[in-house]
This record gives sequence, structure tokens and C-alpha cells, in this order.
Amino acid sequence: MFTIKEASEQLNCPAHTIRFYDKEGLLPNIRRDENGNRIFDKKDLDWIRLMSCFRATGMSIAKIREIVELAEQGEATIGQRRAILEAHQAEIIRKQQVLNEAFEAVSQKLEVYNNIQKGNPEDSFLEYIEKQEPPIS
Repeated sequence: MFTIKEASEQLNCPAHTIRFYDKEGLLPNIRRDENGNRIFDKKDLDWIRLMSCFRATGMSIAKIREIVELAEQGEATIGQRRAILEAHQAEIIRKQQVLNEAFEAVSQKLEVYNNIQKGNPEDSFLEYIEKQEPPIS
């Protein structure tokens, strides 16, 4: 069993975030000790870790709550939960493609600056333009 401090340290997740998840109804199975303090087991930590991943990829609290509510209804809702996660995964893929394009643009601009600093501004400009424009047929 883990206290909130221990859970926070294990997960590298602030205690206030764990409390927030609990207040939002995202931790329905959290137990409390005789003093009313939250206590966590490994399964709770795994769930918090998963929620942190969902949040890091932009999933809303409302969508996570929907998954929790469906999970509480049992295996009959696996199809619905799967559909939510598949839609979320598709959105992550779309965002990743946008990030990849942005990363490439930043990398190209850094290459231009590196060439300018090396004293080859014309070469860097031509290289940049060639990467941007399709060849003329």
C-alpha cells in the first residue's frame, strides 16, 4: 500500500494532480485509511499512470471520466471503450504528423542558420529553397 506522497514519488506525478483525479471521479476504487487519507495499491498506480498518459496526449478529463464510468459497468462496455481509444489514437497520429512536419521545418531553419554561421549563406538559402519547392518539370 502507498500513501499519496509515496504514490506521487513512484509515478513522478504531483500529489495535487492525484487529488484532482480523485475529486473528478477518475479514481473510483481508491480506499482511505482510518484517518481519511487516500491509500493506493499497485493497480491504482497503474491506472493513474495510464491516465497521465491519456492526459499527456490531450485526452480530456470528460473523456477519461466516460471511460471510467463505462469500465464500472463491466466487460459489456469494452466495445465502447475501445472505440473511444481508437478515436483518440487516430487523433494522436494526426497530431504526431503535424509535430513531425513542424520538427522538420525547425530542423531546416537551423540548417540554414548553421550554414550562414559557417559563411555559406547562399548555399544554405539554395538548399532551403530546393527542399521547399518541387522540381520544375
